[in-house]
Parts: sequence; structure tokens; C-alpha cells
Amino acid sequence: MLLTPIYALLAFTAVHGFTLRTWDQAYALANATVANLTLTEKVGLLAGVGQFSSRCVGNTTPVSRLGLPAICFQDGPAGVRLVKNVTGFPTGINTAATFSRRLMQARGQAMAEEFRAKGAHVLLGPAMDIMRNPKAGRGWESFGPDPYLNGEGAFSTITGIQSVGVQACAKHLVANNQEHWRYGLSALVDDRTMHELYFYPFLRAIEAGVTSIMCAYNQLNGTSSCHNAGLLGPTGLVRSAGFQGYVVSDWGATHDSVADNANAGLDMEQPGDNIVIGGGVFGTGGGNLASAVNGGSVTVARLNQMAARVLAGYYRLGQDSGYPTVNFDAQHSDGSGSLNLHVDVRSAAHTALVREIGGASAVLLKNNRTTTTGTATGVTTRGLPLAAARIKTMAVVGQDALLPNLSCNDLNECNDGTMSIGWGSGSNSLQYIVPPITAIQNFVGTSATIATSLSNDLSAGPAAAKGKDVALVFVNAMSGELGAYDIVVGNMGDRNDLDLWYKGGSLVEAVAAVCNNTIAVIHSVGPVSVSWSAHPNITGIIYAGAPGEQTGPALVDVLYGAVNPSGRLPFSIDEAEASYGTTIVYNSLGFPVVNYTEQLLIDYRYMDSKAITPHYEFGFGLSYTTFTYSALKITSSGTGASSAVVVSFTVANSGSVAGTEIPQLYLAYPTSAGEPKRVLRGFDEVKLAVGASATVTMNLSAREISTWDVRSQAWVRPAGTFTVTVGASIKDVRLTGTF
Repeated sequence: MLLTPIYALLAFTAVHGFTLRTWDQAYALANATVANLTLTEKVGLLAGVGQFSSRCVGNTTPVSRLGLPAICFQDGPAGVRLVKNVTGFPTGINTAATFSRRLMQARGQAMAEEFRAKGAHVLLGPAMDIMRNPKAGRGWESFGPDPYLNGEGAFSTITGIQSVGVQACAKHLVANNQEHWRYGLSALVDDRTMHELYFYPFLRAIEAGVTSIMCAYNQLNGTSSCHNAGLLGPTGLVRSAGFQGYVVSDWGATHDSVADNANAGLDMEQPGDNIVIGGGVFGTGGGNLASAVNGGSVTVARLNQMAARVLAGYYRLGQDSGYPTVNFDAQHSDGSGSLNLHVDVRSAAHTALVREIGGASAVLLKNNRTTTTGTATGVTTRGLPLAAARIKTMAVVGQDALLPNLSCNDLNECNDGTMSIGWGSGSNSLQYIVPPITAIQNFVGTSATIATSLSNDLSAGPAAAKGKDVALVFVNAMSGELGAYDIVVGNMGDRNDLDLWYKGGSLVEAVAAVCNNTIAVIHSVGPVSVSWSAHPNITGIIYAGAPGEQTGPALVDVLYGAVNPSGRLPFSIDEAEASYGTTIVYNSLGFPVVNYTEQLLIDYRYMDSKAITPHYEFGFGLSYTTFTYSALKITSSGTGASSAVVVSFTVANSGSVAGTEIPQLYLAYPTSAGEPKRVLRGFDEVKLAVGASATVTMNLSAREISTWDVRSQAWVRPAGTFTVTVGASIKDVRLTGTF
């Protein structure tokens, strides 16, 4: 069972030296402070001081006479951005690929420890935008297309972040699913789809006690997200779900009048001024908001509520006592000639965690491991893990093995080396990245000779690989945020297609034509075409994703067997975009209306509905060992809101090496419910020695076996028979039962 948010946080407060207050306690302090503020001081809490007048990416105005500092908002969802001496953490999509709540929470905590040490009050993350389409530019920031996995990623990450007294900011509310036209497109989403799919991760964030929520650039059903009362108002989506924190705008996401935004439920605007795409509604430092209050279009009561919500988050996480002061300057040079050479917040523990997540998120897609005799040494081993003692010659091929350009820009808008993270405001520091070529050379030492072709040249790569005992081919595909940013290799945020960049697929095939032990390593932000995967000389494929700064060492751990791969695909992989059921709207005469007619059917749900067998299915991932499942038991109890189901079964390691299995539970609703054929409703991380077994228990709450009823505006359990399937992926079913 998951810890409830309050107890999960209380477990950390003594260690990290802050007092976690209840919301009631926090609001008592907040309301008392608000009563002692002037109008100017109140509005200063509710609007940023300007895009480039702030030490952080966003700042409020301090109230020095009361000891209230400027509240520092800082990117991002994968580590402190725009500063040095910080750790480059794995992306959200790689964290999802671990299917490990333990690692999800540990990553959130470790990132927040660095934010706190830098003096940043608010971590702008996690991102939890559903990967509606596999080419979506920022899909890698979040936890994939499945709402349950995305929601568990959100819950665990927020629990970790706030366990050290740092505010988490859940983003981007809501239906923010493509970069093209994002500043004004209108997503048309029906009520049931909203609750069961796109809002579901935010519901889990609220249940984790998230302090703030960021409203998105796009419109929802014809109304801008940041002045959408149906989302933000007293009876809107977030407040009806129990949210007690404050809503902050995305940077420049506000439009129209002060009253339109404030009265609809927006509590804070950032960065405070107009940044071309919008913003400046409340005015830098809140001047326009003050005028609206004086003019009567925004009431004093509403203003006080806005200020109290902002301060409640500050007080709840104990930021009023002993919190470090901001010790960096993210917006401009600090005078030393480079950015932010202040407190070094890295640690050996954080580096080790990044490496662990990198290894745990690597998905082994193919492994044709064979052993033959007859060579000079008596044995030839092909496939994975690499037999270090028997490999005397190897080739490392591909630009993706290289150290990337560390001075590309602060948004990482290059793809000229190994791809550890996408570009945009969700990127992080590449200052300490260890690329694959460095890690491989350090590990191999003098035990083998290494030929290299560190480009994607279709002649040089095969020349380096010909006749080698093994050839490692590194390929990638990148995407990122659309903004006042560059087009990266012809891609405007969203990817143009599902192809590997720089003819990566052709490079793998060319190397495989001359080396009968070719292993492909894919760094990617999402699904890519692997139409070449059946080539008989391609003995292994590792989907390494976007794993952060320890990309090289984490990969070496998997290649040589120090880590038995346990990563699972957090999306499906297929060659055809049509297999996913959605498209990116690229061309439009003005901001388009994007109608979500697919409703609940995206990714594996759509493929199931159309009987499409993907190349690699959702939840897929191989291991160096094997596991067996047995003894399924399903117990159902209660009715209505008190109903619950407990599913238990046994997993055993039946192979020859220790490993970690990721059992997954999928639920098929009664046909009359109108749900997708199967939906993910449980997963676990089970570490087992050779011959060992463990009983796994998964609890399905009333909501997790219910659907959103539009008429009653409630979660309702449909009548009829449910089918439970348990296995190693959505297609690899080991046990089946009903209740």
C-alpha cells in the first residue's frame, strides 16, 4: 500500500529539518500574515517582477518588514536549470520506464535537495502531460501516455520533492499535448475523457498534497486555461478534487483582463511582464491587479484568498524557518564571467541515484544471445551481457556516443553528441555528463582494442566495425519545447516523424551488414521506428531513452551485466504513426481547434481497439533471467465508494542470475462500461535472487475500478464481471482471473 501523503512527508521532516504543517495550520498562519499586508505587498506576492529582473526564472516581491523573502521559482522537472554545480537527473519518461515507485520518489527527493540547497522555493515540476501522440515535443518530460502510470509517477515524485520542504508545481493544466500552435490552440476534450485520462495525473498530484499547479498556454474547450473557471474556479476541476494550494500561470500564458484571470481562479502570474506570447495581465509586481482591486473588478476578498493560498504553501512546508537564501542568478551573469558558480549541491548519493535510474530504465528490446565453439579461445559469445573476457576487438559507432556540445545554449538546442535529455525549459545541465564512449573506454581499458567512428557516416561506421567481436551502434531521436527558440535539425519542438535522426536506422543496418554481433543503443525521447530490428546480425537492442548525466556508466552497467535490465516500455513502439490513433496538427490558418475524438483510446488502448500488434508493446522489456508467475488470488469486498479488490500472486526467479521483475496488472471492465479493452491498474518492482520467490499484492481502490459518470459527476463502479490479467507486459499475460 502507498503511504498517504501526510505520513509519507512526516517520515522525512526530522531528517531534513523542517516542520510540516497541515493545510489548516498553514492557512491560519497565511491568513494572519495577509491581514497584516498592504495592498501593494499583497499584489507583489501574486505577480512576478519581470522576466529579466529576477534572480530565478520567476520571483515574487519580498516583504522585508515581515521577513518574507521573494519566492523563487526555478526549472525544472529534471534538475535545477540554468545553474552550474548541479546534477543532471534522468527525464520523467525514463523514470516511468523503471516502473518503480521507489525510484520515482527518490528522484523527486534528490532533485529537491539540490533546489533547497540553492535556495529555490518552488520546483517547476513534475510535468505530467499525457503523451497523446508519440511525436509530442515535451512528452519526455512527463511519464508517458498511460494515466495510471503517469499518476503514480506524479504522486511519488511530488511526495519526494515535498519531503524536503520544497514546493512542487504540477504542470501543465491541461490537455497540453503538442508544441505546434500551443500558445492558442483549443483542445476539445469531453468530460469523461478529461477525468479518466488528462486530468487523472493531476488528481493524483492533489492527493499527494501538491502545493501549486501551473495552468497551460493552450485553450481548453474554447477558453484559455489560465482564466478557465471550469478548471480553476470554486466549483472547477481542481478545487472540486480537493486542491488547497495555488494556481500559477505558465510564463506568458495569461491573456485578456485582470478580472478574467483572477476571478476565474488564477492566483499568481509569472513572470509578471509581457513576453511576446502573452503575460503582463497582473502587471509587473502586480500593479494592474492593484488597480483592478481599487476599481472593484476584483474584490478584496478574492485578493486575500489569492495571497493566502500562496503563503499557505510557503508555511505548510516550513519555508518560513531556516530555509537557505537564493545563492544563484539564473537570468544573467553574476559578475564572475560565467553563470552561477556558487554553492555546489551535487553529492555522491545523487550521482549514484542517477546511474541507478539510468540502468533501471534501460529497456532490453532484443537479445539473441548465443554461444558457439571453434574459435581460438574455444568459445564465442554473441549478444548480451557482453562477455568481457572473450571480446578482444570492438567498435563504437555513431555520433550519439560522443560528449555533446556543452556550450550549445541554456536550452540544450543541439543534438551533436549523446542525447541524455530533450531541449527547452525542461532540460538540465550537461556540465557533468559522462558520454558512452568515455564510460566504455574507461571500463574496457587495455582488455580490448576499440575502433571508433563517432559520426553517422555510412561508410566510416561499417569500416570501423568490420570483423570486430562486437559493434556498438549509438543512434538517437530528440525533441523539445517550442517557444522563442530555434528549430533543431528541422524540428519545431514536436518531431517531424518517428525516424531516428541522422539516418540512424541506416547506420545500424550498414554496421550489421559487416559485423555479426551488432548491438544497437537507442537514446530517444519517445517511440522510434525500429524496422531494422529483425536483422540476424543485430544481436541486441537497448532502448536507453533520455537517462541524464550518467548515461555512459549506466549503459556500461547493463552492457556488461552489472545491472540486469528491468526497464519496461512506458509506451508502445510501432513504425506507423497511424497505429497510435492521433496526429500532431502542424499546418493551420491560425490557432487550430484540436478535437480529441479518440477519447480514451491512445497508444496501447487504441492499438487494442483496432487489433494492431505493435513492434514492441507497452510494458515490454527483456531480462537476463526468467520469471514464473503462479497462485493468483482475487478478493473483492464492499460496494460503491467502499468497494475494493485485492489481487495477489507469486513471482519466482526461474533463471540463472539475480534480477528484478516488473509484474503489471491490467483490468478489463464489463463490456457495458464503455472502457478500453484493458487498462493498467497496478505494477510493482520485485527483486529476486536465483530460485527465490515473493508474493506480490496489488490493491485496487474503488476509483480504480470505476468510471467517470457524466450525469452524476462521480466515480461509479459499473455492474458486471471484471477480468484481471497479470503478466510481464500488456501482451505477455501469465495469469488471468475475474471478480
